[in-house]
Amino acid sequence: MITRSCLNIIGLLCLSMALVACSHTQTRENYANLAQEDLDAVGESKSSQWQTMDQIAPASYLTDLIQDPQLEALIQQALQANPSLQKTQLTLQASLWSLKSQQGESLPSVEAGLSGNRAEGGNTNYNADLSISWEADLWQKLALSEQASAKTLASDEALFQASRDTLVANVIKSWLAITAKQHAIAIEEKRLALLEANEKLILKRFRNGLGDLEALDEARTSASQSKADLVEYQENLAIEIRNLQLYLGHSDPVHFVTNDHYPAVNLTLSDLPKQNLQRRPDLKAAYLAIEAADLNTSVAYKDMLPSISLSATLSETAASPRAALFGSPIWSLLGQITQPLYQGGRLKAAAEIAKLQTAQAYQDYRDTLLTAVNEVENTLGQERVLSQQVRHIQDALASSQKNLNQYEKKYRTGLVELNDLINVQETTFDLEAQLDNLIYQHLSNRVDLGLALGLGVKSE
Repeated sequence: MITRSCLNIIGLLCLSMALVACSHTQTRENYANLAQEDLDAVGESKSSQWQTMDQIAPASYLTDLIQDPQLEALIQQALQANPSLQKTQLTLQASLWSLKSQQGESLPSVEAGLSGNRAEGGNTNYNADLSISWEADLWQKLALSEQASAKTLASDEALFQASRDTLVANVIKSWLAITAKQHAIAIEEKRLALLEANEKLILKRFRNGLGDLEALDEARTSASQSKADLVEYQENLAIEIRNLQLYLGHSDPVHFVTNDHYPAVNLTLSDLPKQNLQRRPDLKAAYLAIEAADLNTSVAYKDMLPSISLSATLSETAASPRAALFGSPIWSLLGQITQPLYQGGRLKAAAEIAKLQTAQAYQDYRDTLLTAVNEVENTLGQERVLSQQVRHIQDALASSQKNLNQYEKKYRTGLVELNDLINVQETTFDLEAQLDNLIYQHLSNRVDLGLALGLGVKSE
């Protein structure tokens, strides 16, 4: 028989264990607040630096950067059929079911059973039972576990959104790259046609005794080099089309009309960086992961506290299944309180591991934040450099074209040699190809900038 003094000792032991566990939870670092402070610090230090850019047309989503029905159709195909995105979506659905499973932990569980047994020489007896069990969430442990699962689900949703954003950005950039490759082919075809015309002219002059064999060989070398470059550009175009097919999630040929000119890419650089960086789904996911890990740490500490469970059982034994199921059952009610006393340090180790996992989640957030800042600064730097390069090469190309016109006039009047004219022609084609590539890089960089700022895609 348990005496009152024993009960007092047990009660004091449970109370001391509870106080110890609670004391651990009060000394934990609040990593979620640290993460928010890090984000605010970035906003204060980078705000003036990032807001010096000229504003262009506003864009709220990646799909607002380029207004083109054909591109919109390609984006919708990719969002519906890309296998990597579909796999991420299935993972998200599994997380949703995990949350529902966790929610069931706080509800009573009901089990029913029917069994029969017969001994040698005896009658068959049937036993029916119905049991109901429920754990009282005295310390909100089950509620915290459910909240942690909800935070994990929200983090997975943010990661899914990040996958959607990246996919759309890749489709847009691939679409722009196809235009750039076709422009490169068109420029090289014009260069090759001119080189072949020059080769014929030099051959004609050579036969008339007006040129030398070295000039003819040089012309043939240039034409052959241009043919080799043209073949490379054509294969680059085919590779880019296959990349787009990969994003779209099918191997069928992509049929669309390429734009003769690059489209305008709209982008706003206002309200930087705090508002836009907070729109980045990877930052949201990392922050939610910290909160989920912190809740799991609280659950690990609460595992050291006493638990209270209630169970009720209805049972009946009879000679027939009907009598066992619908007879007059005997009921029993059991209430139980359990306090972990010694488990070889397993619970303490689990709590410490949970604390370390929360610290790791915070470091993951810091890494994600630093990566985000780095991406924004790099793309902003490229925006400045490419804008200047485009302007300079445009000026150089305009001067080269004027120079080419002058050389063509002088060549007709015999004031310059054919070799000098060919050199100016080559310079003009080189500048035209360089300018077209810079325009493509500039537009592609603006897509990267929009992605870095968290413009994203509209959620379904």
